[in-house]
Formats: sequence, structure tokens, C-alpha cells
Amino acid sequence: QVQLVESGGGLVQAGGSLRLSCTASGVQFRIDAMGWYRQAPGKQRELVAAITRGGTIRYADSVKGRFTISSDMAKNTVSLQMNSLKPDDTAVYYCAAESLTTNWGQGTQVTVSS
Repeated sequence: QVQLVESGGGLVQAGGSLRLSCTASGVQFRIDAMGWYRQAPGKQRELVAAITRGGTIRYADSVKGRFTISSDMAKNTVSLQMNSLKPDDTAVYYCAAESLTTNWGQGTQVTVSS
């Protein structure tokens, strides 16, 4: 069973930066894509950024130019560099990995104060 462990969340002031990291273990089938989603209170979970094994990257419009996703598929890791953070970025951030199924991490809280 694939397990995803996230790290790097925390509290930061608006305009600050955070870096999230995620490592997948127990991988038996090739991971084809990894990404980050977030869920704010009272809102649906939404895609933040995703990257495929082939290097295709997708960002939510709200984070383009501020967030950068990177990965090492050989090591089953993915990171999210978040710059120029805004209070609207406050949410629980989840790592996801797609192989035969989609696997989720437990989530890490990111809080941006104004």
C-alpha cells in the first residue's frame, strides 16, 4: 500500500514563502503523476499543481507565477515551492500520487496571516 508523507506546512505572513515536500513509500507500481491539492474550510478540494512522469506541469490559475512544483520520480518525491503567499492560500495541502489508483497523504496545514 502506497503511503505519502508530507512536510513543510506552517504559519507564515502574507508575502512569505513555504516549501512543501512529499515522499511516497510502499510503491509497487510505477507512479505516473504526483501533485498537490488543497482544501480550505467550507470549500471543495482543488488542484494546486501537478506534474507527470513525462514532465508535463499544470497549475491552478490562482497560483501561477507564485508556486513551483518539482519532482524526482525515481525517488517518488514531489515538492511545492510557494512564494508570495496570500491569506487565500490558507488551507490543508494534500499530496497525491497516481499509479493504478490515486493515493493521498494525510495533509499539512498552511496558514497565511495578513
